[in-house]
Amino acid sequence: MGVTASLRAPQRADVERWAWAAVVANIVIVLTGGLVRLTDSGLGCPTWPQCTDSSFVPHRELGVHGAIEFGNRMLTYVLIAVVIATFVAVWRWSGTTRELRRLAALIALGVPFQGVIGGITVLTDLNPWVVSLHLILSMLLVSASMLLVFRIRGGSAFARPRFSAPVVLATYVVLWVAVYLGTMVTGAGPHAGDAEARRNGLDPHVMSHVHAVSVYLLVALTLAACVILRRTPAARVAIILLALELAQGTIGFVQYFTDLPIALVATHLVGAAALIAGGTRLLVTVVAPAPATSVSESFDRHPA
Repeated sequence: MGVTASLRAPQRADVERWAWAAVVANIVIVLTGGLVRLTDSGLGCPTWPQCTDSSFVPHRELGVHGAIEFGNRMLTYVLIAVVIATFVAVWRWSGTTRELRRLAALIALGVPFQGVIGGITVLTDLNPWVVSLHLILSMLLVSASMLLVFRIRGGSAFARPRFSAPVVLATYVVLWVAVYLGTMVTGAGPHAGDAEARRNGLDPHVMSHVHAVSVYLLVALTLAACVILRRTPAARVAIILLALELAQGTIGFVQYFTDLPIALVATHLVGAAALIAGGTRLLVTVVAPAPATSVSESFDRHPA
């Protein structure tokens, strides 16, 4: 089925694919935004919404930094197209619900709002606190897109063990704390996005240790969730999240002791988005499961 048909008369599989496209596109924009910062291209286009005071596109004098920053801005329009297509698919799907429409609308509106925050980062000369907000909003869009995927997919009934919900909820909250503390570490250290950009004034080494403590707590909570959920269908989800955390923690330690090489920092950034996606999936599976898929919906997903 082509793109046009998947929007004109979408089936469940089409809608789910569009929702996954929104997840991937939001993670890609996290990566490209990180590369803008890591290559000191944050002010490659020195103003917003234009690139310069007299042009929407970068001049040759702005060099590679202007091209990188402008390229990231253009990718935002690709992301907008993806989330609008996702909204249309959700809206036109015969199996849709009011909740799905609202969630898809929130994501579709969130992307241009996020673009405005990105513009504010430029207008404030890469204020580290605004840059941190910019990343957190992208992570929220990743989480919302993952929530949409699993709401479309539908839930499966299983007995939730005692204490599983509060442990998973605590895991999700600490995950966000760890990610936010990570942005504070970034705001205190190098890779500011521009050689002249100011830092947040915090001690990067102290903040790195504070961030590490939050990661230790996150791993401990996730391990507890793995034990509690070991005999349920959610066990695999918890184990995958734990594996992602261990991999992300390893990358974090290596980059700390190797003076933050760009490739590792970029990988760590994508890893943070993957953690948010995995944590959202665990939360939805255990704490806020979607209604079980009906027989008619199963035929919609797998038509004869």
